[in-house]
Formats: sequence, C-alpha cells, structure tokens
Amino acid sequence: MAKILYKPFGLVFGAFGGVIAGALFKRLWALLGHEEKAPQATDQDRTWREVLTAAALQGAVFALVKAAVDRSGAVGTHRLTGAWPD
Repeated sequence: MAKILYKPFGLVFGAFGGVIAGALFKRLWALLGHEEKAPQATDQDRTWREVLTAAALQGAVFALVKAAVDRSGAVGTHRLTGAWPD
C-alpha cells in the first residue's frame, strides 16, 4: 500500500526537485565561476576544463537533491503509513 501511495507523490516531488536542483546549480555556478551562465559542451570559446567542471558540478548537485528528495519522501511515507516504500 505504501508503495502505491509513494509513486505519484514521488513523481511530483522528483519534478520539483529537478527545478530546485537547476536553480541551486545556477546560483552555485555564479558564486564559484563568477559568471551568470554555465558553459555548454558545444561552447566554442570554453575550455575542456570549464565544460567538464560545470558538468561534474551539475551532476553532483542533481544527484544530491534527488537523494534528499527521495529519502524525504520515503521517510514521510513511512511516518504516514508505517511501511517503508520499496
């Protein structure tokens, strides 16, 4: 039962987490890189180092936010239903 309740909320919170992660990455990049926009892989004027650093940081931020959202959803479901969603 907990699994059935968890899935729809997990999808909604996952999408919300993606928006939060995107905003967090943009802010973090602006603070660290002193630039407003992170480099894209196809930016001709950017170095490999800049592009790969931005990609690694973006991946780390998204993974961190996803784990936090997923874990929070599982804990909340457990508190409400008494069962851990698998």
